[in-house]
Amino acid sequence: MIPEDLRYTEAHEWVRDLGDGVVRIGITDHAQSQLGDVVFVQLPAVGDEVTAGAAVGEVESTKSVSDIYSPVVGTVSAVNDALDANPELINSGPYEAGWMFEIRLADDATGVPDDLLDAAAYQELTGS
Repeated sequence: MIPEDLRYTEAHEWVRDLGDGVVRIGITDHAQSQLGDVVFVQLPAVGDEVTAGAAVGEVESTKSVSDIYSPVVGTVSAVNDALDANPELINSGPYEAGWMFEIRLADDATGVPDDLLDAAAYQELTGS
């Protein structure tokens, strides 16, 4: 199921608007199912400045290693430290406990970018 309240990238990240110029980022259920069992996650550090479309970390699974891309411009304000000891949270709850990091949007950003996909467009992209 693809949550209606999120926005999505073609690289299979999701974005949740937390308000006050902060968004939460993770990978989609489709992405985690394609990866298989996640065994390691490398996340950006709090304070890192990120650019939309730039690789900011990696997800390693039993099948492959995949880059994580930032869908927005801003500064990393939080990371999900629980993933250090329990990377499998990405498999069991990609939209909840498996979130990856939060970004405080750059000053000129007003929210989640309009160019991200809504749930219907992401469903069409993945054919799911």
